[in-house]
Amino acid sequence: MQRIITATVQNSSGVLNRITGMLSKRAFNIESITVGTSETAGISKMTFVVDVPDENKIEQLTKQLNKQIDVLKVNDITDYSIVARELALIKVGSTSATRSEIQGIIEPFRARVLDISRDSMIIEVTGKPDKIDALADLLRPYGIIELKRTGVTAFRRGKQPARQIQDFSTLSI
Repeated sequence: MQRIITATVQNSSGVLNRITGMLSKRAFNIESITVGTSETAGISKMTFVVDVPDENKIEQLTKQLNKQIDVLKVNDITDYSIVARELALIKVGSTSATRSEIQGIIEPFRARVLDISRDSMIIEVTGKPDKIDALADLLRPYGIIELKRTGVTAFRRGKQPARQIQDFSTLSI
């Protein structure tokens, strides 16, 4: 099960290495990771998309991240209403005959052409990962030469109360 985890961390050398090392040692597969400076000097924000095999491991993951020295705050935002985006650059084979077809394909995705050469085009698209997957699938017949993705970056929408984990073991039927 994929989980979206955000972390607020000190912006210092080795933080990313320590965190990814900890995740690797505990056999969590990182699907994507994005890191960048935040609105506060000296603080960075990370977004991980992590494959977590079962519910019990989610709590273990957040506790282990919180134990890291440079980690200030960790949130699993998967079950919240979120805004999530990813950027992809797609270099696709093209000829003068296929360029207009490709333009027609990318237009509904709000993608744009960044570069055109004699035999290829570079396309930029942002959106949810499934949107990027769908565009890549449509461009595949033209020959994707190269595809690079940034990974998911996400926020919780507005102010949302912390979710309580419901304990069903005490309910009687």
